[in-house]
Amino acid sequence: MKYLFFSILFFCFTVSCKKNSPKSELINPEYDKAYSFDTLKIHDSAYIYYGKALENFKQKKDNFGEAKCLLAMAKILDIKGNYFKAQDFSLKAKTLFNINDKNQFYHISDNFNNLGGISNNLKKYNEAKEYYKYAMKYAETEDVKIIFIANIAKIYKEEKKYSQAIKIYDSIAPILKKKDTFSYARVLSNLSYIKWLENNSYNLEPLQSQALEIQKRINDKMGQNASYSHLADYFKTKDLKKALLYANKMYQVAKDVNSSDDQLESLQKITAFDSQNYISNFNQYISLRDSVQNARNIDSDKFATVVYGVEEGKVQNQILKTQSFKQIVGIAALVIALISVFFWNEKRKKHIRQEKEKEKELEVKNTELRYSKKVHDVVANGLYHLMIDIENKPEINKVKILNDMEKMYEESRDISHDRITEIDFHERFGKMMNSYYTEEQKVIPIKYVEKIWEMIPQNTQSELFYVVREILVNMKKHSDAKMVVLKFEREGDALHITYTDNGKGIKNLDSQRGAGIKNTENRIDTIGGDIIFEENPNGGLIIKITIPTHSKYV
Repeated sequence: MKYLFFSILFFCFTVSCKKNSPKSELINPEYDKAYSFDTLKIHDSAYIYYGKALENFKQKKDNFGEAKCLLAMAKILDIKGNYFKAQDFSLKAKTLFNINDKNQFYHISDNFNNLGGISNNLKKYNEAKEYYKYAMKYAETEDVKIIFIANIAKIYKEEKKYSQAIKIYDSIAPILKKKDTFSYARVLSNLSYIKWLENNSYNLEPLQSQALEIQKRINDKMGQNASYSHLADYFKTKDLKKALLYANKMYQVAKDVNSSDDQLESLQKITAFDSQNYISNFNQYISLRDSVQNARNIDSDKFATVVYGVEEGKVQNQILKTQSFKQIVGIAALVIALISVFFWNEKRKKHIRQEKEKEKELEVKNTELRYSKKVHDVVANGLYHLMIDIENKPEINKVKILNDMEKMYEESRDISHDRITEIDFHERFGKMMNSYYTEEQKVIPIKYVEKIWEMIPQNTQSELFYVVREILVNMKKHSDAKMVVLKFEREGDALHITYTDNGKGIKNLDSQRGAGIKNTENRIDTIGGDIIFEENPNGGLIIKITIPTHSKYV
């Protein structure tokens, strides 16, 4: 749960809104408008007016005003998930704050705290801890310093250094008990959960129940949500009925506070705990996930337009200031271009001669690569698929095995002639998916009917067969998934296949895109389709495949 270990940070941002600015700040009506929108969480308008205020402060050479605008914009970018740009803005603000002016200490510590949160989102944990230590250095009160100490504890939890995190929480819990009931209850909840993560024999129920009692008394809904999540995780291997009870309570609270992320997490837990209704629960999860993702995509596109508009405004101002300089640069660039064209033309002639020689070599290599890929699809994955079928169905008869082996033989013989055919493709595809179904790993096709293959070219069908089979082979080998869903939908001139599992997923997906993922992407690209690999925010992997039904790649 994204909220789980970042609850205390909310207190810091709340204090930020109430903090009065130093008297040295120049009057800026655009900043006042931005601040009002920000308080109301109307982030698009706030970002636009902070951008205007930033330009006004620049004209007045007010470094402190600029820094405040950059920090506020960085926080909004962080909320929207644009971590790199948020980090850039906060780092620029850092250079503009005056560390010798005590009136700015509050904002300086707030900026370091923001940099710590961004670094944590980027999984740069050592960097995040350093930023939080700097935030402590400029903290004005002990209460605020405790917030930054707690943030360091949360980083240790992310690093799975549970003993360090426990030590910090144990040190601040008695202080918060006397001063802040709200934060104390959340620390109790997080502390007991981390103790259980460190030692599975630890009984977290007493402390969680104590935290939950306080949270109910003070009506801390988000705190209750976290505690129910902890209890559901704790009981999932001890008492499945209790685990399901707490997962349902978490879902109800998440609906009350309109937290879509927590609703998704609780539905995922409910699906895993309630085997009798797993299909309906999983469909509810998929429906909500798609709805949330669509809403976020729309919001992301809208905010991207806002950011572009602010940046475009800055560019236009810069253009007006540097028009003469650009004219001089343009003339110089034209002269350089004319000289470059002459040398480029000479180089191009030589390059054309070399390319003709390489074309023949490339054609041979592409032919070899194509046959190598087909051998992998037909023989290697085919054999593994047959092994899985035999393993999952011990009662399978010899005739069935021989027929499958004969099918592989015929396909391998036809590789050199490029004429692998598909007979009764719908039935064959369905049997292939069904062969991966076991009681331990449920593979469930949804909306899989024969008519989805109508008007889809034969070569597209074959490529999809091999792609889905390779995904299931990799699932079997690596994912440890307990449930897999393959959803098929026809929409207009497109076929959509959505693969979802609850396995361990692929960590750092963007930076860990190996040859297997790239090969699958290339294969889908050759038939004019798209494939997207996503990290499931609640664990596991999501793969979305879209294929045109009237492909030009026949």
